Amino acid sequence: MRICSATAALLASAVLGGVAWAPAAHARPAQVGLAWIPTCTERSGITVPCPTWRLLAPGGGVTTSSAVAGVSVDRRGRSTGEAAPLAVSADGRSVAHQRSGDHRLVVWHLPSGRRTLLPRSLLPKGAGTDLVSLTLSPAGDRVLVDYLDQAERVPTKLYTLATRRTSDLRGGDTPIGFSPGGDRVLTERVTADNTTALVVHEPDGTSVRRTPPQVVANAPVKALARDGRTVAVVVSGHPERGKPPRLRLYDLATGKLTEGVDLALAPGDTPFTARWGEGGKLTVAVPGRGKGGTAVVRVLTADPATGAVKQTERYTTGKDPYFYTVAGE
Repeated sequence: MRICSATAALLASAVLGGVAWAPAAHARPAQVGLAWIPTCTERSGITVPCPTWRLLAPGGGVTTSSAVAGVSVDRRGRSTGEAAPLAVSADGRSVAHQRSGDHRLVVWHLPSGRRTLLPRSLLPKGAGTDLVSLTLSPAGDRVLVDYLDQAERVPTKLYTLATRRTSDLRGGDTPIGFSPGGDRVLTERVTADNTTALVVHEPDGTSVRRTPPQVVANAPVKALARDGRTVAVVVSGHPERGKPPRLRLYDLATGKLTEGVDLALAPGDTPFTARWGEGGKLTVAVPGRGKGGTAVVRVLTADPATGAVKQTERYTTGKDPYFYTVAGE
């Protein structure tokens, strides 16, 4: 999710237990490529997120839903003035969000309109949504619910919609994302000696951990491949030195790091997210500014062998977006 406010631009009845419920009828897209929320200004002059997310479909079209809350709440149910948690699956067919009214977490399957209510147990008792981060698996069938407690003791919850099964990931681990099949999860962990380790959580509950070189640990973007061991690493470009962003591959099993390739991008166009796609290529998203205070996001495929990129989608928000997030982020 990107912060894009004016002060930080570009930075039927419910049933408990995860059973689907039927919302009031409204128009919906079959797929979403980017979600964004506009900036509103209070009488005091403070900028806050507006009440409603905008869902942009690939190829054009904007949808809103009154069921998708725009603003998070604290443990007392009061508005925080910050954007509510929201995530879009990589296939663009599912949206995880905070429900308006009662602030419950929901996964909305767009083609069918089905909304699955997530269990309250995925959050600490009495918690609001202001410290919640959501990540969906590529197919939208699993969701990571990360509660950002200061003590880093609350485990991240991994919930599978079909089975209603919840697994715990160690508190303090920061989720990075799923593998393309959605069966593995990559996290970061700060160790006792203040180094950063990468951890792959396997389907059987075991995990693989390795402390990578600093260039990997410090990289702003990482993506786990289907094999559960290869991590794509995007090293930031350096505009002052004219160096474009660089793509390298790190093997968690052996510790081997490739020299990598320069991406065919401008030095200032470092992607802010990446995921593995078909044919051994990556899908990356690059931020930019448009006319009239809009944000522009280019979605590209990137070849890890050559660094060649090809644009597949381009999204433009309205004026003064407060936040935006792309599918698969």
